[in-house]
Amino acid sequence: MSGLSGVFAGRRPPGIYRWHAAYDVSDVRHTVEHAGWRFGYVDGWLAETKAEFLDAVGVALDFPDYYGRNFDALNDCLRDLADRGDDTVLLWDGWGPFARADEQAFAVALRILTERAEAADHERGGRFLVLLRGAGPDLDVPSLD
Repeated sequence: MSGLSGVFAGRRPPGIYRWHAAYDVSDVRHTVEHAGWRFGYVDGWLAETKAEFLDAVGVALDFPDYYGRNFDALNDCLRDLADRGDDTVLLWDGWGPFARADEQAFAVALRILTERAEAADHERGGRFLVLLRGAGPDLDVPSLD
């Protein structure tokens, strides 16, 4: 998991990355948590619509009960993670079906996730890393491999 370790060691910035590593989710979780980061997992094969994605990310990142399951609420809850100083990795397997089924909603979701990653306060915590794993449309997103 050298690319992931590079982020943890500060050699690569947190952000949005394509990731082709075939590690089991439990192994990724263990590595992330061992590094002191929170871990969230979205199984995109079960979250192919906007509503399903918003539900899945809320569960994955343990958002509070008042999470409104819309893009404004997603943005707010991600900001709350940063305010608490939680360094977080979100592994999003199978993101391609959502990206293909609803290009506009996927673009909004990706923009919100990207803005959250770029707004992180690296001094006090709150770093955010999203790993897009699996096949999908071409994106202007670097690879972590």
